[in-house]
Amino acid sequence: MIEIRDLTKTFHAEGGPVHVLKGVSLAIPKGEVFGVIGRSGAGKSTLVRCINLLERPTSGQVVVEGREITALGGRALREARHAIGMIFQHFNLLSSRTALDNVALPLELAGRSRADARAAAAPLLELVGLAGKHGRYPAELSGGEKQRVGIARALASEPSVLLCDEATSALDPETTQAILALLRDINRKLGLTIVLITHEMPVIKEICDRVAVLEHGEIVELGPVFDVFTAPTAEVTRRFVRDLVDRALPANLVARLAAPPPDGGNPVLRIVFRGPSANTPVVSEVVRRFGILLNILQAQVDYIQGEPYGNVIVEAIGRAEDVAASLDFIRSKDLKVEVLGHVAGDARTAA
Repeated sequence: MIEIRDLTKTFHAEGGPVHVLKGVSLAIPKGEVFGVIGRSGAGKSTLVRCINLLERPTSGQVVVEGREITALGGRALREARHAIGMIFQHFNLLSSRTALDNVALPLELAGRSRADARAAAAPLLELVGLAGKHGRYPAELSGGEKQRVGIARALASEPSVLLCDEATSALDPETTQAILALLRDINRKLGLTIVLITHEMPVIKEICDRVAVLEHGEIVELGPVFDVFTAPTAEVTRRFVRDLVDRALPANLVARLAAPPPDGGNPVLRIVFRGPSANTPVVSEVVRRFGILLNILQAQVDYIQGEPYGNVIVEAIGRAEDVAASLDFIRSKDLKVEVLGHVAGDARTAA
């Protein structure tokens, strides 16, 4: 559906050239919700604007449904853009036009009569949940309603691709959830391919099938959302997901952790469960099999793309050889376990 081949983009500034994209390559299949995440300045908005040539890349190719967009210009490019809808962070609605007329605008610009364009726009407002808001002006709408108008407008040309550039970053959390649910519903009903640009990892977690992590104009991580969240390899990705899937240890426990085991100290372990392994009753089995105690200090379980992921922080109380054997046993169950440090005595007072 979408192929991005060795895409580069360089801007020329007073201080010299600024290389915003550096050889980005991606393949996004039809019907996928694909996320691109990165910090400010990573190049993600430039990347999405290169897909419909709002920004023309310095080099490389963009192919949409077998047609090389980067080879087009003039009328051919305008026609190709009809298949690529776009929604923006700040809605970009015309204040002098009603919700219905904002949705009808791209159809009028394409040459359809005002009456015909309005007739085609009405069911799109119903699709996005604004059936009773046809005559409202943008100033009379909430932020979420404005974005719904923006989505309806983007759908007016019956695109096969929908580009979303920070589409929820100006919205409150509750409205964000509603807009993401709407986008997923549209994706399923219409079979749209959605490319979603964001700096918010919860947005990726909520709606995307796969994600690319962009840093300094390069893709540093790419894969299914579950894999990227639960086994990140790039440091920037680990920073993105840390707050969502790995809660920080309590400060008073961190202060007590020591790398070398103190006399009589107990190891503190992090056991990570992901996918099918999350259903393994490993804690109770370790206690029964090895005769050690696992004092739970912190635990959490979440679901990412319908698959469970969780981690448990425990203090292991028992003989050193039994603890070592239990670590081997846990790893044999396809679980990840690491020793975070050691504490003297019972760590429960630090939890």
